[in-house]
Amino acid sequence: MKFLLDVCASSRSLREMLTESGHDVRLVSDIDPSAPDELILDLALRAARVLITEDKDFGELVFVRRMLHPGIIHFVEMRVDD
Repeated sequence: MKFLLDVCASSRSLREMLTESGHDVRLVSDIDPSAPDELILDLALRAARVLITEDKDFGELVFVRRMLHPGIIHFVEMRVDD
């Protein structure tokens, strides 16, 4: 599976776990660490990558503004170790 890790969710341990499990992982911080949420969602869509984030603002983009997306995993109050 292909993932895009948002800046707030791009921990080294998460990236390593996903990569070691055979997933293709890219980091927003490697592309543009100051990218606005709309651009991040567009990058994920164009690359067919599931976005992993802790940022609740993506809910507004998807449910209120109805922006297309390939899938979003939203971590809520999780520590990196979890």
